[in-house]
Amino acid sequence: MSAAASPPPREFRMTTTIGRSKIFATVGFVVLTLLVSVQAAGRFPDPARDSPRAAAKDIQTAVLAGGCFWGVEAVFEQLTGVVDVTSGYAGGPEKSAHYQMVGTGQTGHAESVKITYDASQVSYGQLLKVFFSVAHDPTELNRQGPDEGPQYRSSIFYGNEEQKQIATAYIAQLNDAKVFKKRIATTVVPLQGFFAAEDYHQNYLKLHPTQPYIVYNDLPKLDALKAQLPELMKPELLKKKGGTK
Repeated sequence: MSAAASPPPREFRMTTTIGRSKIFATVGFVVLTLLVSVQAAGRFPDPARDSPRAAAKDIQTAVLAGGCFWGVEAVFEQLTGVVDVTSGYAGGPEKSAHYQMVGTGQTGHAESVKITYDASQVSYGQLLKVFFSVAHDPTELNRQGPDEGPQYRSSIFYGNEEQKQIATAYIAQLNDAKVFKKRIATTVVPLQGFFAAEDYHQNYLKLHPTQPYIVYNDLPKLDALKAQLPELMKPELLKKKGGTK
């Protein structure tokens, strides 16, 4: 059966338990907002350690996991300097990098996104700032909102030593500053491989903006990005409601 005729199980679950999911999503978003301490007039801190801005076009990649990849992908697609975002799986072997298998929580994978970006326009540290501030709740362990299991864990898969050092330093900085009321649960681990998800997962928010899971869990992230970090967004998207492409 085609993907169009057979949507992902997450969509089915959300449409059949919308009452409970709406509560989870609303509470989750409110909790994420309240977790950030009132400091520096509400500004989320920049990373004290970051890679220098490239002098010329320099295409690099970052792999991040922050729960369901639908919303995380959509958030990073809004950023200036981001060339492409692909939803996929990291943390496990290629042979089991398939949605139905990953969904068991037994393969070692986390739903992740691979961000291809121009380091002359946006830095790795700025990507992490978006990751920690609006893309997900980094204090949740093995879950995000209504989704539970290690496949929804918060993780940074570093591709080189510089990415590792920037990520670990930023986590320590945020913890020390008590930016969140709980300690960050994000793991920082080496990238062993990234495997693109099935086609029906790509650009999911753009293609299904009224799907209940998207409405309650992911569209608020785009609103938060526009409200909190408009300077990092592509100018043409600032004029659009919700910032979707």
